[in-house]
Amino acid sequence: MTDPNDMTFIEHLKELRSRIIRMFLFTGFILVFSLPFTNYIYAFISSPLMELMPAGSAMIATEVASPFLAPLRVTIYTALLISVPYFFIELWGFISPGLYKREKAFVGPLILSSIILFYAGIIFAYFVVSPIILSFFISTAPDSIQVMTDINKYLDFVLKLFFAFGFAFEVPVATFLVITTGLASKQRIKIMRPYLIISFFVIGMFLTPPDIFSQLFLALPMWLLFEIGLMVSQEPKS
Repeated sequence: MTDPNDMTFIEHLKELRSRIIRMFLFTGFILVFSLPFTNYIYAFISSPLMELMPAGSAMIATEVASPFLAPLRVTIYTALLISVPYFFIELWGFISPGLYKREKAFVGPLILSSIILFYAGIIFAYFVVSPIILSFFISTAPDSIQVMTDINKYLDFVLKLFFAFGFAFEVPVATFLVITTGLASKQRIKIMRPYLIISFFVIGMFLTPPDIFSQLFLALPMWLLFEIGLMVSQEPKS
């Protein structure tokens, strides 16, 4: 077996390429396996809206191919989400040979934490944020407006929400890495806290749909998770 330390730059690129190819193949396998369940996946994703819509209302398709493409798009994104742990496994396999034993001791749990937090963000967006936001929008609609949401617009809304919350929940991992690796001291991070909090609200404005509720629901958990990451982080010993 080739010693990773003796590998050339080109050999490292070839290994990275092979791992990326395996990621695509794995995602493709999950997608093929998920295709028979496309309608069930779509029904699950659309249920937060369907349960809140007034009686007699329904989702609509304004494009000819939407009834076919919209559920398929949801299935593709679902395959990507299911594949996330495998992506991290391949990432770990690529970087672990170059790490010292002390580094491996915390990088492994860190990757596991990243996976858990990513899914926790999506679950929070689906079960907590989506129902509250959708309920508010529907309840404030004037009586003269019949709520009949286009399926593509709805999917754009929720998928953006899911990925935004999934990545936003990585804040404690990022905080831990910055402090543990010595990129910035804990005291320095505390001094920068007001600016970081403002940045969370700015990020919420760009990553979520254009409404104040989505932005608050994203920014406030990021703030809380940042404080947790700050609390559990330890600076490297000199």
